[in-house]
Amino acid sequence: MNLSWVQSRWNALAARERGLVGATAALILVLLLWWFALAPALTVLRTSEAEQAALDAQLQQMLALQAQAQALQAQPKMSFDDALRAIDASVKQRLGSTGQMALAGERVSVTLKAVPAETLAQWLNQARISARAVPAEARLVRGPTPASPASSPGAAPAAATWDGTLVLSLPAH
Repeated sequence: MNLSWVQSRWNALAARERGLVGATAALILVLLLWWFALAPALTVLRTSEAEQAALDAQLQQMLALQAQAQALQAQPKMSFDDALRAIDASVKQRLGSTGQMALAGERVSVTLKAVPAETLAQWLNQARISARAVPAEARLVRGPTPASPASSPGAAPAAATWDGTLVLSLPAH
């Protein structure tokens, strides 16, 4: 198919047909421009404010974590004995009878029995900050959810519990 054939076909069309073909081509061009250029740009424009807010929240969270890490790095070095006393106190204070601690070298093994998830998270945070303990191993199993006394449909679900063993590394001697 060469250009002269297209030119001869174009010339053979009536003026009204040329107008319709031109209008159809213009409409197709406008649709293609919309689909490939304008619609994606408008979608980005519509969602950019929400994405910016999400990114700002993520940045604030990252900055808070950075500040926390810098504060931990700035703390004076802790001896092994001080860390051991701190982890022992945190187990007794936060976990009570649901956690048992055993020392093995420079590691502490904590056995958990039916520890609520929120309590476990708070204890891990306290152990990390006060004793500079770093989790080395975790063998946890989600325990059965305790039955809540309020079984009404609008009642909040009971918190999950955890059973298992956590091994924490303490600062070296």
